[in-house]
Amino acid sequence: MGEGRARTPALGRAGLPRPLSRLIPPLTMALPPTIFAVAALSFPLTVARLFAVPGPATTTWIAVLYGVPGVLSLVLTWWYRQPLLAAYSTLGTVAAATLVGHAGYAELRGASLVAGLLIFLLGAAGLSERVARWVPGPIVMAMMAGAILPYVAGMFTEAGGAPAVVGSAFLAYVLGRRFLPARIPAILPAVIVGMAAASLTGMLSLNRFRWLAPSLHAAPPAFSWTAVIAFAPVLAVLMSTSANLASVVYIRSQRYPASLRAIDVITGAASVAGSFFGFTPFCMASFLAAPTAGPDAGDHDVRHWSVYFSGVGFLVIAALAGTAADLLRIVPLSVLLALAGLALIGALSSTLQEALRGPLVVGPLFAFAVAVSHLSYFGIGPLFWSLAIGTAASAVLERHEVAVLNARGLLPDDSGGAAER
Repeated sequence: MGEGRARTPALGRAGLPRPLSRLIPPLTMALPPTIFAVAALSFPLTVARLFAVPGPATTTWIAVLYGVPGVLSLVLTWWYRQPLLAAYSTLGTVAAATLVGHAGYAELRGASLVAGLLIFLLGAAGLSERVARWVPGPIVMAMMAGAILPYVAGMFTEAGGAPAVVGSAFLAYVLGRRFLPARIPAILPAVIVGMAAASLTGMLSLNRFRWLAPSLHAAPPAFSWTAVIAFAPVLAVLMSTSANLASVVYIRSQRYPASLRAIDVITGAASVAGSFFGFTPFCMASFLAAPTAGPDAGDHDVRHWSVYFSGVGFLVIAALAGTAADLLRIVPLSVLLALAGLALIGALSSTLQEALRGPLVVGPLFAFAVAVSHLSYFGIGPLFWSLAIGTAASAVLERHEVAVLNARGLLPDDSGGAAER
């Protein structure tokens, strides 16, 4: 697990960067993860209702579901001095609804434990690094662009329900891009103006907030053949390939020596431990790797601060687990999604450019199209198939281009960095 710890002097454990204004980009790029974290509360809350999870157990689940990734993000980023944002698999949480009527909440947690154990073993055996070498970076970039696109497009969809809020935020974003210095991201005035408009139009309901301290109640998971055989392998694929692998390939493309083996071992172990408190498919936040590790997060040596800020945001949500259901009533989901779409415009632009700048073209296009689609086979969603189909298309139709890409040193190697040729 120490293989990814080698750092350049720029990644050393120095104090606060100077000048402090260098922290503005990573601070503002922590907004998308925090916004999505709040918006994503709808997923576990829905699953909790479907499985009739009692109130105290739901509070425990939410607290662990956000608290553990918050701690993991802070510790991993501090230890490796790289932007390593952990989260839980929203795709896996959505897919858990397929077990309603076939398994209970305890069996769902058992499936999470088995999936975490599989990922732990995959990383410990070093097999995850071998898989990483098969997936070209442009394919991952295209997959991420496809995953981000619906949220950017959704900004205009949500404009119909909140035209004043979305319109004012969009105008502030455009004017910010035009007149603000490059060091101040345009999403910052967009969020300020958007939240002010939401307050003036009565869409922001702070009077509904009532804080209750979260409580933790452990309970052993249970196991059923249905959950372990039919769901745990699918969940492991989502966590390892669509999340951990995709994140690491992107982070390495930004010249950070991320260790896929270490990440699989750590997130797998966390998933096993967390299953005693809830359904906890912990992994890397794949489609949020672009805003937190990409150019929009500032200079290369300060981008990891975006994860520090995001991790603190996760911990705040965990502390509010006792009133999690009220959070989505305080700020309407439409407003959150619209602001998140604005925040991801830069990430969409950069990932599309990286995906299509060559030499691969056909594979990334297939990967992008599949990621945007609703393709699902064997209970596995489009992000996994995006990587699989895009990689297969390039392997068959762009063999020479893959060789050129490899010769340039842009494919990840076993040591956790980019291959130097």
